[in-house]
Amino acid sequence: MIIMSVPRFWRQQVARYNLVGTHCKKCGEYFYPPRDMCPDCRREGEIEDFKFKGTGEIVTYTVIHTAAEGFEGQTPYVLGIIKLDEGPQLTTQIIGIADEMEIGMKVKPVFRKLGEDGESGMIYYGTKFVPA
Repeated sequence: MIIMSVPRFWRQQVARYNLVGTHCKKCGEYFYPPRDMCPDCRREGEIEDFKFKGTGEIVTYTVIHTAAEGFEGQTPYVLGIIKLDEGPQLTTQIIGIADEMEIGMKVKPVFRKLGEDGESGMIYYGTKFVPA
């Protein structure tokens, strides 16, 4: 059995920290999160890692006023679907003033705390978005 430290485990989460997905060289489609196989080209596809710029726009969003356990201190906060400039869409938190959010608003990525496991637990980080 291989034992890995908690910080090392999270450092290896390339997609989470760096917006790394995949690209099919045959059909040109981009995927986030990464895929091992192109759903269109199947075995014929040639998948390669791809680092997204992270810029995109808000497709839709909602303002959370009653948060899940552990997120009560963050309300109100905005969750939205972002369409990256390269095409894939992802669900993420958008940091900013809820009343100023608009569908179609341009956004960019920022590296922020996502949460923690209890008061003395591990803190984990990842990508959120802010208005560009």
